[in-house]
Amino acid sequence: MPAYISTPRTVLGAHKVTTDEIADDIRAHHPGHPRLAAAVRAVLGCGVHSRYFTRPLISPTVAGGARIAERAASAFADALELAHRAAESALDAAGLDAGDIDAVVTTHSTGWAAPNLDVHLVNALGLRPTVRRTAHTTLACTGGVKTLISAGDMVAARPGSTVLVVAAEVISAVYHHSDTGIDSMIYKALFGDSAGAAVVTDEPLGPGFVFDDSFEHLLPDSAGHLAGRITEDGLHFDATKAGRAASGEVIPVLEEWLGGRRTDFPLVHPGSPRIIADTIGLLGLTDEDARHSTDTLTEEGNLGGPSVLRVLERTHADPPPVGARGTMVAYGPGFATAALHGHWHG
Repeated sequence: MPAYISTPRTVLGAHKVTTDEIADDIRAHHPGHPRLAAAVRAVLGCGVHSRYFTRPLISPTVAGGARIAERAASAFADALELAHRAAESALDAAGLDAGDIDAVVTTHSTGWAAPNLDVHLVNALGLRPTVRRTAHTTLACTGGVKTLISAGDMVAARPGSTVLVVAAEVISAVYHHSDTGIDSMIYKALFGDSAGAAVVTDEPLGPGFVFDDSFEHLLPDSAGHLAGRITEDGLHFDATKAGRAASGEVIPVLEEWLGGRRTDFPLVHPGSPRIIADTIGLLGLTDEDARHSTDTLTEEGNLGGPSVLRVLERTHADPPPVGARGTMVAYGPGFATAALHGHWHG
């Protein structure tokens, strides 16, 4: 059964931070770093010119010295506020009220909380007490696609259902001066804070992307390729050399899944310039075709789970022709891949 995605709405953190500001912050905090010049070059060359944090760069929970309890609490509070705003905006864009929603699927991984976004959003949005809930909590960058897959499964299982999808991440919470490796320096500049939301149904609520096939893959023995780590000063994110190159290993598997089906427009998670390049190479597309992913990365950073919703929102503003075939792909910790294939409907 096809699953229709309404026009997504995304909300960014309130504080714009440029890459030059982050480079200056690194210089100020690591004047004696033996590879300072290399670290700054890597940061300035990561493909991100600006990103938006929920709190100023100098905040205790970003470039300051806040510990795990304060960081986790502030990250979840900020994520919930962004998620609430994105969800309300998505409902409004779809012409729906809270009472129209039959299920909610959420994804969030940057700040521990129990209950998670799903319960808090039921209360904040005034959803029915009987609404079905699915909360994904450790998916990170694949979260946006996975929530859409879950919503599509719900719609297929219960035809006529209206499912709200919400993704929120406050990745500025992993900004730590205790992490001094080159990769960690890059992560200070790579990520941004945001939330995104959309509605999934079995009948269209307007023009947009409809998918009729989904794909999930876990690269064998790759659990340590991209992984979170918790210490007294907060949540950290680590990637191995194999993890940084793992998207290339998955390309043949994605190609097999597509089975010769064409892709006219990509909806690629903007995890890094390499991830975008590897994926559009598989799809046989050009840099211009991937402009919505590249522009998101350049102007707003890697947004984690909400990224694909942001790319889809940009695509709505500059849509492909009706009937064009599209593929949505995201990669994340595991090393996991999630993808959708469908078309643009009018």
